[in-house]
Amino acid sequence: MTARRLSPARTAATAAAVTAALVLTACGGTDDAEPSRHAGHGSAPSASAPSVSAPATAGQGAHNAADVAFAQGMIPHHRQAVEMADMARDRASATEVKELAAAIKKAQDPEIRTLSGWLTTWGERVPGEDASAGHSAHTGHGDGMTGMMTEQEMEQLERSSGRAFDTAFLKLMVKHHEGAVAMARTEQGKGSYPPAKAMAGDIVASQSAEIARMKKLLGTD
Repeated sequence: MTARRLSPARTAATAAAVTAALVLTACGGTDDAEPSRHAGHGSAPSASAPSVSAPATAGQGAHNAADVAFAQGMIPHHRQAVEMADMARDRASATEVKELAAAIKKAQDPEIRTLSGWLTTWGERVPGEDASAGHSAHTGHGDGMTGMMTEQEMEQLERSSGRAFDTAFLKLMVKHHEGAVAMARTEQGKGSYPPAKAMAGDIVASQSAEIARMKKLLGTD
């Protein structure tokens, strides 16, 4: 019997059909045996990413009660220092005092905004603009307000001018800075929020240097 020969076109069609059947069989076997592996390729990033990144994000934002106390105490403390520095523009006579006051205002104004932003983010109370007025070192804030001027001291400073203002300003600001340094050291020891601890370190360094500068101007170093 003579073998029947297939045309080239039909041979190619037959081969394609066989290949397609093998591919379908292979895919079906994989799906049945490993359904989770097949489904995971398209959805893995969105499903797994949050569980990996969430702890890191939470850790970066971690804060404790000491951080809140530091921010809530330092805001009115800084505001009073800025108020004192503003007085020096018109009342101080010594160039060194005017320059020191300008440096204090330049450093502490941005820190007030940063501290207020942290408290807002944490859902905590931001001290009002009048929080620094009329408070002695411990009124309503315990040790958190160390170094604050009394209302009487602020009024006396405002009434003075010239060399008398320079001397009063330097003496009061030394006391004020010493209070801020004490508050900052407490934050360094008890706080947990890294940016707040870093700010505390800056305050200790910068205000300690300013204390030394002011004492030198007073002749008491």
